[in-house]
Amino acid sequence: MKKNLKVLLLFNTPYPTLRGYDFKEEFSDPENMYTERDVYEALLENGYEVRMLGLFSEIAPLLEEIRDFKPDVVFNLVEVFNDKAHLEKNIGALLELLDIPYTGAATDSLLICNNKALSKKILRFHRLRVARFHTFTRGHKIWRPRTVKLPAIVKPLCEEASRGISQASIVDSDEAFVERIKFIHDNMSMDAIAEEYIEGRELYVSVIGNKRLMVLPPREMKFGQWPEDEPRIATYKAKWDDKYRDHWGIKSVAAGKLADGVAERIADVCKRAYRALNMNSYVRFDIRVTPEGQVYIIEPNANPCIARIDELAQSAEKEGIPYPQLIRRIVTMALQNHHSGNGHSKSVKKG
Repeated sequence: MKKNLKVLLLFNTPYPTLRGYDFKEEFSDPENMYTERDVYEALLENGYEVRMLGLFSEIAPLLEEIRDFKPDVVFNLVEVFNDKAHLEKNIGALLELLDIPYTGAATDSLLICNNKALSKKILRFHRLRVARFHTFTRGHKIWRPRTVKLPAIVKPLCEEASRGISQASIVDSDEAFVERIKFIHDNMSMDAIAEEYIEGRELYVSVIGNKRLMVLPPREMKFGQWPEDEPRIATYKAKWDDKYRDHWGIKSVAAGKLADGVAERIADVCKRAYRALNMNSYVRFDIRVTPEGQVYIIEPNANPCIARIDELAQSAEKEGIPYPQLIRRIVTMALQNHHSGNGHSKSVKKG
């Protein structure tokens, strides 16, 4: 790969910025845009020519930047557009229309993984374990089907990063079941999914690759001083509120010892799920391992956070893959996928 590869680092911002904005102020704040900063520094360390562009609610700056800079590849970190998480896939679709290589999941995989019910249906079709679930669209009757046993957990159908998930999401009565679904409908203006609560260890397993897959060492969420009789789930606060995490001793660490054969079972399940969802770059699976050693996929996370401190990068480091090398591998896969037509754009000749 040529060292002077031109890379456009693309990400979303909470406010409009002009083309050429350097983000020095944001990058100097350790609590702000640390993923974007980490990736930017790693791209430079790899010797690439890098430009940055933040998107808020206008697409014209992206088209202008592509026209003027002519990037060889776009490093795609966009998670929301105009404050809408479900539009994440549309950025990939636009890049495909423009026939430009981009990192991360292809449009179809983003669409599938963003919809918790759709991804579960596909995984269940491939005989992979998922919790029993039911979806509830706004404006329709709400009830608890007999197929979903209590306790259950109620989530927004199409959201990421545990938004909309709190301890109140765990329900153990029909009344609480209906009330929480109404909360999602009314307060978040979203459809809801209810699924059985799976008791067990909360593990995060990252997989990278296109033709050849690598399952990285699992991470585990430890709940520290959380009461033993309370359900242990990765709520929004448990993931992102440092004071809350410190108070309860919640942290993500390298997974502890697993029973004989469970590590191999996890790797097999995650590889099969990766193929079933047509992934071709990198993904993080949130899984539960029951006391009996059964592996349940809670949900797949296409284009998960890849800051140095996040699960995927930490797992790669444990596997012996330094952070700059991980970023280089992701860029290389983007170019390979584009060249082969593996999931991203593909030229079609008319006969």
